[in-house]
Amino acid sequence: MDDPDADSEAPPRRLDAWIDRTASRIEDFINVVELAAAAIFALLFAIGVVDLALQIVETAADGNITDPLAVIDIIDTGLLLLIIVEVYQTVIAYTRRSETRRIVRLIIYTGIIAMVRKVIIFRTGEYATTGDALLAAAAYTLALVGLGVILLVEQRVVGD
Repeated sequence: MDDPDADSEAPPRRLDAWIDRTASRIEDFINVVELAAAAIFALLFAIGVVDLALQIVETAADGNITDPLAVIDIIDTGLLLLIIVEVYQTVIAYTRRSETRRIVRLIIYTGIIAMVRKVIIFRTGEYATTGDALLAAAAYTLALVGLGVILLVEQRVVGD
């Protein structure tokens, strides 16, 4: 008893298998690219750590280690390195197919570090008018408070 529909199902099954193989190959390619991106961020971090060490040594040798602007520059570089680490961890989380909650939390942490960095290096003299500086300060504050609220909600609603 031959099933006349059996032959009509064969091509879709072959097509499904081809789609699965192709999707798997593309996913493997994406994983390789993600790992390459992670390696680039790791390299940038290593270069940044060396640069930070040199910056500290040069600032101390010049006698400017007590200058608040020099210290702010050092802190700025350090926070930039933390941002690179957070982006690296986010890429690794994507590669490992971590749960979405972990990835979102890493992105929030990255945003908070970036906004804190902006606040620390904020200088009103860099803006054409006081109004421009005030608008930028308000935007930074809104972004930082928003990220803080999102993190708080994420921790309280979803829990640790």
